[in-house]
Amino acid sequence: MVPARARVEGFSGMSDDRDINAWREWHEHRLATVSAPYGPLALTGTHWIADYPEGRIPAVPGRWRATADGVVLSASAEEGLALDGKPLDGEARLGADEGPPAHSRLTAGELRFVVILREGEWAVRVFDPASPARAAFQGVEAGPYDPALALPGHFRPYDRDRTVQVENADGRARGLGLGGELSFTREGVRHTLQVAVDSGDGSLWAVFGDATGGRTSYRFRFLRPGTPAADGSVTVDLNRALLPPCAFADHFICPFPPPGNTLAFEVAAGERRLKGALVDGN
Repeated sequence: MVPARARVEGFSGMSDDRDINAWREWHEHRLATVSAPYGPLALTGTHWIADYPEGRIPAVPGRWRATADGVVLSASAEEGLALDGKPLDGEARLGADEGPPAHSRLTAGELRFVVILREGEWAVRVFDPASPARAAFQGVEAGPYDPALALPGHFRPYDRDRTVQVENADGRARGLGLGGELSFTREGVRHTLQVAVDSGDGSLWAVFGDATGGRTSYRFRFLRPGTPAADGSVTVDLNRALLPPCAFADHFICPFPPPGNTLAFEVAAGERRLKGALVDGN
């Protein structure tokens, strides 16, 4: 594969400025992450177990059955599955995987199988380092670093968490949990994004759209501003706008932006789309 550094785009007028260098390091790390053997480009399928009442999922070994508290997988040794590094010959009960796909408990050769739970529905994902998407990956188009898009912001938590129904990339509506509002001012205009809050470290996560979406950028993007200070202050750096996982593989079920999370101006910075991809969400 092409080295990550060779695929970095948008570095007109690079200097020794610490912010620009930090952005470059962040972007190169992103390229390495998404193109890794079990990164998002390696996802070849998300299979909802309820869609296969007989328990057989095409191209996935074993017999799968969802229960109220997990998944029951039955397999013979001949099917080539391994659980925790040991051949699976019989029945196993599985919960949702919490770690990265590279560390999944269930494998078959180079394949990794990841069990997920979404709103009470169980599915198994298949990650294949030989996926066509990973082989065809040419890089990520990104706008040049713009210091004017690293803005002071303020987080205001809601009195209680809210859940809104939003369409997902697979066409289904699902609940999106929101914990507060992130506000910032650009060119004298105040903007607000509804954000989710990580229950572990308090970091923020936004799904947002902007005026470039579907034209020169993917139709929506993610933003992870980090954890606010005690007074709610946090930097809103739109240079670190992220492509959602579904930009790399159609089998992800990314949520679309909630109401009010489409910015009226163009965010020409950050990750824009896959190199060589079409617009209008691709």
